[in-house]
Amino acid sequence: MVKNNEPSHVHLANAYSIALADKSPDYRNVLAEPARNFPDGKPVSWISLLSGHSPALTQIRGPQLFLDTFDLGRRSGTKHFLLGSTPEVLRALEDNLRLRFPGVLIVGAESPPFRPLTDPELMQQDKRISESHADVVWVGLGTPKQDYEARRLAESLPIVAVAVGAAFDFAAGTAREAPTWMTACGLEWAFRLACEPRRLWRRYLFGNVRFLTATLRWSLQRRHLNRCLGDRIA
Repeated sequence: MVKNNEPSHVHLANAYSIALADKSPDYRNVLAEPARNFPDGKPVSWISLLSGHSPALTQIRGPQLFLDTFDLGRRSGTKHFLLGSTPEVLRALEDNLRLRFPGVLIVGAESPPFRPLTDPELMQQDKRISESHADVVWVGLGTPKQDYEARRLAESLPIVAVAVGAAFDFAAGTAREAPTWMTACGLEWAFRLACEPRRLWRRYLFGNVRFLTATLRWSLQRRHLNRCLGDRIA
Protein backbone atom coordinates (compact mmCIF):
# COMPACT_ATOMS: atom_id res chain seq x y z
CA MET A 1 0.00 0.00 0.00
CA VAL A 2 2.83 2.39 0.81
CA LYS A 3 4.70 1.47 -2.36
CA ASN A 4 1.58 2.02 -4.49
CA ASN A 5 0.62 5.21 -2.63
CA GLU A 6 -2.69 3.75 -1.48
CA PRO A 7 -3.93 5.47 1.70
CA SER A 8 -5.83 2.84 3.67
CA HIS A 9 -6.95 1.90 7.15
CA VAL A 10 -6.06 -1.62 8.23
CA HIS A 11 -7.65 -3.62 11.04
CA LEU A 12 -6.78 -6.90 12.77
CA ALA A 13 -10.23 -8.41 13.18
CA ASN A 14 -10.60 -10.96 15.96
CA ALA A 15 -13.60 -12.50 17.69
CA TYR A 16 -14.07 -9.38 19.84
CA SER A 17 -14.03 -7.13 16.76
CA ILE A 18 -16.72 -9.24 15.10
CA ALA A 19 -18.82 -9.24 18.28
CA LEU A 20 -18.62 -5.43 18.41
CA ALA A 21 -19.46 -5.15 14.72
CA ASP A 22 -22.49 -7.39 15.25
CA LYS A 23 -23.67 -5.09 18.04
CA SER A 24 -22.83 -1.68 16.52
CA PRO A 25 -23.74 -0.64 12.95
CA ASP A 26 -21.40 2.35 13.35
CA TYR A 27 -18.44 0.13 14.16
CA ARG A 28 -19.45 -2.28 11.40
CA ASN A 29 -19.15 0.63 8.97
CA VAL A 30 -15.58 1.27 10.15
CA LEU A 31 -14.62 -2.27 9.11
CA ALA A 32 -16.55 -2.15 5.84
CA GLU A 33 -14.86 -1.54 2.50
CA PRO A 34 -12.58 0.15 1.64
CA ALA A 35 -11.07 -0.94 4.97
CA ARG A 36 -8.51 -3.76 4.89
CA ASN A 37 -9.25 -6.46 7.46
CA PHE A 38 -6.89 -9.28 8.43
CA PRO A 39 -8.19 -12.29 10.39
CA ASP A 40 -6.45 -11.98 13.75
CA GLY A 41 -7.36 -14.82 16.08
CA LYS A 42 -7.71 -18.55 15.60
CA PRO A 43 -11.50 -18.58 16.10
CA VAL A 44 -11.95 -16.41 13.00
CA SER A 45 -9.95 -18.83 10.87
CA TRP A 46 -11.78 -21.82 12.37
CA ILE A 47 -15.19 -20.36 11.56
CA SER A 48 -13.96 -19.62 8.05
CA LEU A 49 -12.91 -23.24 7.59
CA LEU A 50 -16.07 -24.73 9.10
CA SER A 51 -18.36 -22.49 7.06
CA GLY A 52 -16.75 -23.47 3.78
CA HIS A 53 -15.37 -20.02 3.01
CA SER A 54 -13.10 -20.24 -0.03
CA PRO A 55 -10.28 -19.73 0.31
CA ALA A 56 -10.24 -20.47 4.03
CA LEU A 57 -8.84 -17.63 6.10
CA THR A 58 -5.61 -18.16 7.99
CA GLN A 59 -4.68 -16.26 11.12
CA ILE A 60 -2.54 -13.12 10.82
CA ARG A 61 -1.45 -12.06 14.30
CA GLY A 62 -1.27 -8.32 14.77
CA PRO A 63 1.89 -8.40 16.92
CA GLN A 64 3.73 -10.45 14.30
CA LEU A 65 2.48 -8.32 11.40
CA PHE A 66 3.75 -5.30 13.33
CA LEU A 67 7.26 -6.73 13.69
CA ASP A 68 7.41 -8.15 10.17
CA THR A 69 6.51 -4.80 8.63
CA PHE A 70 9.22 -3.02 10.62
CA ASP A 71 11.70 -5.65 9.50
CA LEU A 72 10.79 -5.74 5.81
CA GLY A 73 10.22 -1.99 5.64
CA ARG A 74 13.93 -1.37 6.17
CA ARG A 75 14.61 -2.45 2.59
CA SER A 76 12.45 0.30 1.12
CA GLY A 77 13.01 2.95 3.80
CA THR A 78 9.45 2.81 5.13
CA LYS A 79 8.91 5.54 7.74
CA HIS A 80 6.86 4.67 10.81
CA PHE A 81 4.90 6.74 13.33
CA LEU A 82 3.75 5.28 16.67
CA LEU A 83 0.49 6.61 18.10
CA GLY A 84 -0.93 5.40 21.41
CA SER A 85 -0.12 3.84 24.77
CA THR A 86 1.87 5.71 27.46
CA PRO A 87 5.10 7.69 27.15
CA GLU A 88 6.93 4.98 29.13
CA VAL A 89 5.74 2.19 26.84
CA LEU A 90 6.56 4.22 23.74
CA ARG A 91 10.13 4.84 24.93
CA ALA A 92 10.66 1.14 25.60
CA LEU A 93 9.00 0.27 22.29
CA GLU A 94 11.24 2.60 20.28
CA ASP A 95 14.37 1.32 22.02
CA ASN A 96 13.43 -2.32 21.38
CA LEU A 97 12.51 -1.75 17.74
CA ARG A 98 15.74 0.13 16.98
CA LEU A 99 17.76 -2.56 18.72
CA ARG A 100 15.97 -5.42 16.99
CA PHE A 101 15.85 -3.82 13.54
CA PRO A 102 18.94 -1.66 12.99
CA GLY A 103 18.30 1.07 10.46
CA VAL A 104 14.54 1.14 11.00
CA LEU A 105 13.03 4.59 10.42
CA ILE A 106 10.80 5.69 13.30
CA VAL A 107 9.98 9.31 12.53
CA GLY A 108 7.63 10.04 15.41
CA ALA A 109 5.89 8.73 18.51
CA GLU A 110 3.05 10.25 20.43
CA SER A 111 0.98 9.27 23.45
CA PRO A 112 -2.38 11.07 23.27
CA PRO A 113 -4.33 11.76 26.46
CA PHE A 114 -6.83 9.14 27.63
CA ARG A 115 -9.83 11.21 26.60
CA PRO A 116 -11.41 12.36 23.34
CA LEU A 117 -9.23 14.98 21.67
CA THR A 118 -10.72 18.32 20.74
CA ASP A 119 -10.84 19.37 17.09
CA PRO A 120 -7.86 21.74 17.50
CA GLU A 121 -5.89 18.96 19.23
CA LEU A 122 -6.66 16.56 16.40
CA MET A 123 -5.55 19.14 13.85
CA GLN A 124 -2.25 19.65 15.67
CA GLN A 125 -1.71 15.91 15.99
CA ASP A 126 -2.40 15.41 12.28
CA LYS A 127 -0.02 18.24 11.46
CA ARG A 128 2.79 16.61 13.45
CA ILE A 129 2.21 13.29 11.72
CA SER A 130 2.12 14.95 8.31
CA GLU A 131 5.30 16.91 8.96
CA SER A 132 7.08 13.72 10.01
CA HIS A 133 6.56 12.36 6.46
CA ALA A 134 5.54 9.01 7.92
CA ASP A 135 4.40 6.30 5.53
CA VAL A 136 2.58 4.21 8.14
CA VAL A 137 0.91 5.23 11.40
CA TRP A 138 0.59 2.40 13.90
CA VAL A 139 -2.38 3.05 16.19
CA GLY A 140 -2.42 1.34 19.58
CA LEU A 141 -5.37 2.83 21.46
CA GLY A 142 -7.40 -0.27 22.25
CA THR A 143 -10.42 -1.68 20.41
CA PRO A 144 -12.62 -0.05 19.15
CA LYS A 145 -11.07 3.40 19.65
CA GLN A 146 -8.01 2.57 17.56
CA ASP A 147 -10.15 1.40 14.64
CA TYR A 148 -12.07 4.67 14.50
CA GLU A 149 -8.83 6.61 14.69
CA ALA A 150 -7.16 4.55 11.96
CA ARG A 151 -10.06 5.29 9.63
CA ARG A 152 -9.98 8.99 10.49
CA LEU A 153 -6.24 9.25 9.87
CA ALA A 154 -6.42 7.36 6.57
CA GLU A 155 -9.14 9.69 5.35
CA SER A 156 -7.85 13.00 6.73
CA LEU A 157 -4.10 12.91 6.04
CA PRO A 158 -4.32 10.60 3.92
CA ILE A 159 -1.96 7.80 4.98
CA VAL A 160 -1.73 4.08 5.72
CA ALA A 161 -2.99 3.65 9.29
CA VAL A 162 -2.96 0.28 11.06
CA ALA A 163 -4.87 -0.51 14.27
CA VAL A 164 -2.65 -2.98 16.12
CA GLY A 165 -4.03 -3.48 19.61
CA ALA A 166 -1.64 -5.01 22.12
CA ALA A 167 1.33 -5.10 19.71
CA PHE A 168 2.86 -2.03 21.38
CA ASP A 169 2.98 -3.65 24.82
CA PHE A 170 4.26 -6.96 23.51
CA ALA A 171 7.06 -5.40 21.44
CA ALA A 172 7.95 -3.03 24.29
CA GLY A 173 8.23 -5.93 26.72
CA THR A 174 5.65 -4.45 29.09
CA ALA A 175 3.17 -7.30 28.57
CA ARG A 176 3.74 -11.04 28.23
CA GLU A 177 2.79 -12.90 25.08
CA ALA A 178 1.15 -16.29 25.26
CA PRO A 179 3.42 -19.32 24.74
CA THR A 180 3.62 -20.47 21.15
CA TRP A 181 1.69 -23.66 21.83
CA MET A 182 -1.25 -21.69 23.29
CA THR A 183 -1.32 -19.39 20.28
CA ALA A 184 -1.25 -22.36 17.92
CA CYS A 185 -4.14 -24.00 19.81
CA GLY A 186 -6.26 -20.84 19.81
CA LEU A 187 -5.86 -20.29 23.55
CA GLU A 188 -4.12 -16.92 23.44
CA TRP A 189 -7.29 -15.29 24.76
CA ALA A 190 -7.19 -17.57 27.84
CA PHE A 191 -3.60 -16.56 28.56
CA ARG A 192 -4.44 -12.87 28.28
CA LEU A 193 -7.49 -13.34 30.49
CA ALA A 194 -5.35 -15.05 33.13
CA CYS A 195 -2.87 -12.17 33.03
CA GLU A 196 -5.48 -9.38 33.18
CA PRO A 197 -8.73 -10.88 34.52
CA ARG A 198 -10.19 -7.66 35.95
CA ARG A 199 -9.79 -5.77 32.67
CA LEU A 200 -10.64 -8.53 30.20
CA TRP A 201 -13.21 -10.82 31.81
CA ARG A 202 -16.22 -8.94 30.43
CA ARG A 203 -14.68 -8.69 26.98
CA TYR A 204 -14.08 -12.42 26.67
CA LEU A 205 -17.20 -13.63 28.49
CA PHE A 206 -19.73 -11.54 26.59
CA GLY A 207 -17.65 -10.97 23.47
CA ASN A 208 -17.03 -14.67 22.81
CA VAL A 209 -20.70 -15.52 23.29
CA ARG A 210 -21.76 -12.78 20.90
CA PHE A 211 -19.12 -13.86 18.39
CA LEU A 212 -20.43 -17.44 18.40
CA THR A 213 -24.07 -16.41 18.07
CA ALA A 214 -23.25 -13.93 15.30
CA THR A 215 -21.28 -16.45 13.28
CA LEU A 216 -23.96 -19.12 13.80
CA ARG A 217 -26.65 -16.71 12.61
CA TRP A 218 -24.53 -15.74 9.59
CA SER A 219 -23.92 -19.40 8.74
CA LEU A 220 -27.64 -20.19 8.87
CA GLN A 221 -28.49 -17.16 6.75
CA ARG A 222 -25.84 -18.14 4.22
CA ARG A 223 -27.18 -21.70 3.96
CA HIS A 224 -30.72 -20.37 3.52
CA LEU A 225 -29.57 -18.01 0.77
CA ASN A 226 -27.66 -20.77 -1.01
CA ARG A 227 -30.70 -23.03 -0.81
CA CYS A 228 -32.93 -20.31 -2.28
CA LEU A 229 -30.49 -19.65 -5.09
CA GLY A 230 -30.27 -23.36 -5.80
CA ASP A 231 -34.05 -23.62 -6.02
CA ARG A 232 -34.20 -20.69 -8.43
CA ILE A 233 -31.52 -22.18 -10.67
CA ALA A 234 -33.29 -25.54 -10.64
